[in-house]
Amino acid sequence: MGEIKIRKPSEGEISEMGVRSWPIWEKETSVFDWHYDSNEDCYLLEGRVRVTPESGETVEFGAGDYVSFPAGMSCKWEILEDVKKHYRLY
Repeated sequence: MGEIKIRKPSEGEISEMGVRSWPIWEKETSVFDWHYDSNEDCYLLEGRVRVTPESGETVEFGAGDYVSFPAGMSCKWEILEDVKKHYRLY
């Protein structure tokens, strides 16, 4: 199984990938368990999150970050500041 990847893409990269046409997901400050049935890429517009995979180290990310989650990963999400993100599943 892979790991969470975080990077800060340029506005040009965001445009090239068509990120702004992806669906938007919003969630208030909360804590919940999550399992990824498929790969997910997301681009945070707002908020700050801490994710702890069942196996692996805790990561934090926020507005302006592009995050990739691997299929098959189970983790705990802690939304520290309300989140608004573009996402795609594949």
